[in-house]
Amino acid sequence: MGEVSKKDKTHTRSWSDGLKAEFRKIIWPDQKDLAKQTAAVITVSVALGAIIAVVDAIMQYGIDFLIK
Repeated sequence: MGEVSKKDKTHTRSWSDGLKAEFRKIIWPDQKDLAKQTAAVITVSVALGAIIAVVDAIMQYGIDFLIK
């Protein structure tokens, strides 16, 4: 009932070996590149948040204007 066939073990092992091989291919960014990318993500996130806040305020003002 709880037996695992030899074929399933081989498939799992080859999948695991393939996963390990793919992880070895990853080229991790150095500290300088990581800092640049982090700054870019934070800058874009803050800018997008500000744009959304402004659009939200304008829409809220417009809705309040129409209701009152």
